[in-house]
Amino acid sequence: MEDYGKSLELTRNQYQAGTVPKENVVLAETQLRTTEAQAIDFDAQRAQMEHAIALLVGKPASVFSIKPNPTFDTAVPAIPIGVPSALLERRPDIANAERLAASANAKVGLAESAYFPDLTLSAQGGYQSSSFAHWISAPNRFWSIGPSIAQTLFDGGALRAATDQARASYDGAVANYRQTVLVGFQEVEDNISALRIYEQEMDKQQEAVELSRRSVELTRNQYKAGVVAYLDVIQVETTALSNERALVDLLNKRLSASVLLIKALGGGWDVSQLPDNDAVSNR
Repeated sequence: MEDYGKSLELTRNQYQAGTVPKENVVLAETQLRTTEAQAIDFDAQRAQMEHAIALLVGKPASVFSIKPNPTFDTAVPAIPIGVPSALLERRPDIANAERLAASANAKVGLAESAYFPDLTLSAQGGYQSSSFAHWISAPNRFWSIGPSIAQTLFDGGALRAATDQARASYDGAVANYRQTVLVGFQEVEDNISALRIYEQEMDKQQEAVELSRRSVELTRNQYKAGVVAYLDVIQVETTALSNERALVDLLNKRLSASVLLIKALGGGWDVSQLPDNDAVSNR
């Protein structure tokens, strides 16, 4: 917007000197005012988002503020190589589904190492495990008691109908647990892929921004020399602004994907945040 103001000032000086028509001044001022109006609209959106963040952190909106970052140099958290899949066990939905499966039949004696997949989440996308395909296709009982032969779930003496009902309830709980874990893995994979793709796209968009800025500089110099009309200046400036906005949008998408990845992993990728044995037994 500062550049648009300089263009308006230059055009007014040229008009006063009699080198350009009044039309150029009107075009330059229209471009500046339109951009100022868009900036005000963005300020309103920013204020609403700031208030939403204040609500999330439990502070009054009137006393909470985030300092603007006009350089857009916000760093996206780097994903460490070899993130353990066990981090997903911190997710509330997975922990809840696992406990429901365990409570359906306490006699099964679930062991975490037997029913949760031991995989490594790669920062490049995909899961590093030679048995992943077999693990995905395994029956529901495998998810609860491991690869060994399914044990008898109930002792004798109970009515057959009651046994069948309890067995069906248990199988349903295990199936729900399995589906919940698969959804969690999908969310992790989606956001890892998104981060990688957005990073590549931002590199190309940054090149486009630099080229468009160079184009603006050259066209302005040509306009000062009287070689091109002011409409040409407006066109390249509009293209430059569009490219810069696209770059900011991509940064926002990368940051959003990073937040969603942290959420999908249950709160980050620090192994020290995994629950210990006492925490697991008390759930």
